[in-house]
Amino acid sequence: MNGDILPGLQVPAEPMAFVPTRAAGLAQLDRFVARAGRAYASQRNYDFGPLRRSNVSSLSPWIRHRLITEEEVLRATLAKHALSSAEKFVQEVFWRTYFKGWLEQRPSVWRHYQAGLVRARTALAKDGALAGEHQAATTGQTGIDGFDAWARELVETGYLHNHARMWFASIWIFTLRLPWELGADFFLRHLMDGDPASNTLSWRWVAGLHTKGKSYQARTSNIAKYTEERFRPTHQLATTAAPLVEAVEHPRVPVPLADPMPAGEALLLVTEEDGDLTPALPRTLAGVLGLLATEARSPEPLGAVAAAFARGAVADAVTRTGGAGDPVAASDWAGPILAAAEAAGTQTVVTAYAPVGPVADRLAAAQPALAEAGVTLAQIRRPYDDLAWPHATKGFFALKQKIPQVLRALGLAG
Repeated sequence: MNGDILPGLQVPAEPMAFVPTRAAGLAQLDRFVARAGRAYASQRNYDFGPLRRSNVSSLSPWIRHRLITEEEVLRATLAKHALSSAEKFVQEVFWRTYFKGWLEQRPSVWRHYQAGLVRARTALAKDGALAGEHQAATTGQTGIDGFDAWARELVETGYLHNHARMWFASIWIFTLRLPWELGADFFLRHLMDGDPASNTLSWRWVAGLHTKGKSYQARTSNIAKYTEERFRPTHQLATTAAPLVEAVEHPRVPVPLADPMPAGEALLLVTEEDGDLTPALPRTLAGVLGLLATEARSPEPLGAVAAAFARGAVADAVTRTGGAGDPVAASDWAGPILAAAEAAGTQTVVTAYAPVGPVADRLAAAQPALAEAGVTLAQIRRPYDDLAWPHATKGFFALKQKIPQVLRALGLAG
């Protein structure tokens, strides 16, 4: 193992603490932002392990729950760096935005993934050998150098370096030949930043389904280089990665319209999709309700670390907006929303726009009962999403070209 440290890399004494509060997210942004320029560009692909993460931002759990927002991260970055210096980091922020916008315009991909997961789980129940291989993969007992460590790290910490995520997915699909949907489910259950769009589309990208015909192959030399020889899975990896194919087509639909901000008092509904809607809220809140949809991410139980972060994020948002009480986990959201609206004395509920995923599914399922009771639900979308999502039509390049335009529209670049 090479113990040399890359220039400018800070080495923490212990694993980073991911505290699910806005204050902690802002503190991490402040710690990282000075390194968001050329240092990030040169060091970002290295996975030094859980004790050495200062070469990347580690902001994704907070951004995923929008305890801090993409716009805040970009504003802080461009206040310290020219766009040309921080281009790589800015693009990484927009990759998450790209996946969100792309899935909004092809929601059938989410349904197709869910159906594929059901089929894969059925196969596990019927095929003992497949079930054993899946068990070995998720518990880190395959014997593949690196892969096993990442499986355990994911479960124990709720986080993986982005490069490790790609290696892991590639090995899962092309070396172990396990259904990609089971791997995507494993990630979605355990990642603190587990997100329906980013997770599903990243796995499809590795498999060759997102950019059709182009897969990602994990290579021993690449893993050895970017882990500083911590791992070298010699003669253990597939030598080819033939892209997966699917018969179904996913038609593109327009980005759905968001709702205008309602006038007067409203009940604020806080979900794991957005923990800091405060700047866009009505002047007066009639009440605050926190609801969780985390258990709907998977048919399997959510990982303890991911579940705790999501619950903490919603609880923090409820407290900061003047609410009290723990977030409610319920499969039917109509009942809790109607009860909270009645207690608050209002028939107007406002919440952050829910992109494709479990929260959107829960809101859609509750809508008929709310309408029957005369309760209006308004989903408010941020200007950042309105500006960027429509450009996520094909590959990332189309949005990448529009990044300067989006930044100018937000007042973040001259």
